[in-house]
Amino acid sequence: MTEKVIEVNSLVKKYGNLTTVDNISFSIKKGEIFAFLGPNGAGKTTTVEILECLRTATSGSVNVLGYNIKKDDFKIKQRIGVLPQDFSAFEWLNVYENIDYFAKMYPKHLNVDEIIETLDLEDKRNTLFKDLSGGLKQRVGVAISLVNDPEMVFLDEPTTGLDPKARRDVWDAVKELKNKGKTVFLTTHYMDEAYYLADRVCVLHKGQIIAEGTPDDLINRYGGGNTLIIRGCDPEARNELINAIPDGTVEGNDVLAKLSEDDAVASISVAASIINTGDFTCEEIYVRKSTLEDVFLNLTGEKLTKGGK
Repeated sequence: MTEKVIEVNSLVKKYGNLTTVDNISFSIKKGEIFAFLGPNGAGKTTTVEILECLRTATSGSVNVLGYNIKKDDFKIKQRIGVLPQDFSAFEWLNVYENIDYFAKMYPKHLNVDEIIETLDLEDKRNTLFKDLSGGLKQRVGVAISLVNDPEMVFLDEPTTGLDPKARRDVWDAVKELKNKGKTVFLTTHYMDEAYYLADRVCVLHKGQIIAEGTPDDLINRYGGGNTLIIRGCDPEARNELINAIPDGTVEGNDVLAKLSEDDAVASISVAASIINTGDFTCEEIYVRKSTLEDVFLNLTGEKLTKGGK
């Protein structure tokens, strides 16, 4: 039986009349990457900060690494690593000096050079923090979260504001944590990030867990199936396609149709035949697979990326 490193039961956090975490329960297995996926304001960071012993729960029970957060917060803090939102380090210290500074806060810590090697920062060892790219700064943050050799690492929105390449760099660092046997708790509002990194995902909405499972399981259950898209159709083509394809709809010059397992092949064949044999104009035809964005939209009626902090 796989060991559970976090167990949360009926967790509630209120600020006056405002409920930010609304009676949620979940568990995390040792060695997995577990993700909270949801828009800003869903309760992700509040939950994580309770688990990190930085906030006090209104009610419910939480155990982290076998310890109760109400009684054993010091023991928990010694055994976890944290990369908070908006992480920053000392601008005028280099990479080695920053990691070494935080390492010395612990009675026992890993060798700084080994951490630098693990996070592939050897070439930046003597570079000032202020001169690093956004992705490399986040890598330093992940490195600092490892200085005490934690069993559990919390990464709160680690790629917000980064460009695509920098995000990939951070993803590689997170994957390396799993390879090292660490358990990772990730919060994100990026669907591709959750899909690429997480073994299991909890989808949060307005402080509640509305779905939980592997990314593929969630997509299969709630994604609504794949979508046939025929782009740039002239009016005659749109009319022919709408009449021939089950559940076809028009969006601008495009024709869209949800594909069920039963009619997927038939719908694609009909569309291709109409386009190839008729005197019509269409730019392209393709099938778009469902994503975690579709899961969230189908469950809530809202887009995942909607809303502010």
